[in-house]
Amino acid sequence: MRHASSRFWTRYYISSSVGMSGGRAVLAAPEADEIHRRFRMKAIVVTDQAAGTAGMTLMERPEPKPAINDVVVRVHASGFVPTELTWPSTWTDRLDRDRTPTIPGHELAGVVTALGYGTTGLSVGQRVFGLTDWTRDGTLAEYAAVEARNLAPLPGDVDFTVGASLPISGLTAWQGLFEHGRLRAGQSVLVHGAAGAVGALVTQLAREAGAYVIGTGRGADHQTALDFAAQEFVDLENDVLEEVGEVDLVFDVIGGDIQKRSAALIRAGGTLVTIVGPPEARPADGLAIDFVVESDRAQLGEIVQRVRDGRLRTNIATIATLDDAVAAFNPTERRTGKTIIGIRA
Repeated sequence: MRHASSRFWTRYYISSSVGMSGGRAVLAAPEADEIHRRFRMKAIVVTDQAAGTAGMTLMERPEPKPAINDVVVRVHASGFVPTELTWPSTWTDRLDRDRTPTIPGHELAGVVTALGYGTTGLSVGQRVFGLTDWTRDGTLAEYAAVEARNLAPLPGDVDFTVGASLPISGLTAWQGLFEHGRLRAGQSVLVHGAAGAVGALVTQLAREAGAYVIGTGRGADHQTALDFAAQEFVDLENDVLEEVGEVDLVFDVIGGDIQKRSAALIRAGGTLVTIVGPPEARPADGLAIDFVVESDRAQLGEIVQRVRDGRLRTNIATIATLDDAVAAFNPTERRTGKTIIGIRA
């Protein structure tokens, strides 16, 4: 056969078990079941925005196929941000059309298994990690289709679990500090949520860049923030934030009243960088910037190199399996740090 369906028969034809029915090839039941199993995968799926993480369901989905410039990745570990379920891109595509049922998750580490037409820069069998497109099915699955440009090589001495914890937190920290905050050696930085997944990386990168870092959080986070390189700590429940004095840069992951009070601490020419939406407050004589993190292969390379040589540690709070992912995203106790889903050993 010379038409488009010839590839279908090439992939599925099993000569010893095929009969004919009405001119169509029919697979024996065991082989049909095997084909069905082989090209299906387990994935976490959401269909109800109002239900939040409680509406996540583990089910079977078709394995993805690579589009032009895509790769398919066999996912070994995946990261997830709970606020994803409030993002419009989780529920609609680029043309604002409903795209449920949706597979959430946008961070992964794994191995390339297939290349789309025109894909360059990566190869089948290569270890990779990165940040996937916001408006496509994501990474809480056994396989994911990803634009090749959004992935970077994952060195063999970096665990998949660590690799999956880096893309959103690491790129957010990097871009917030250096692209938007224009941090320089000798400046002071106030890092809110310094014991969290993003804050821990912000703190370490700022210290490495020669900044003086003041971390904030709840009292229980004090030692964790110091362990991740903060030089001072402010307990937002019991200490007076204003006592830190003036700072050059505020990295905000909280918003609200804390953001407003922090803006007043920024010295002339300083910057408020926030990842929680348009700023509600601005420095009297400085900049206020909100941004959405973007994938960047070169930056991912810089970040993972720092992990390899010990300059950077990720803050992973929980590692769960795909079968236990729904429970992991609905914890009964407070956690600081990243939740990672280990999908394949």
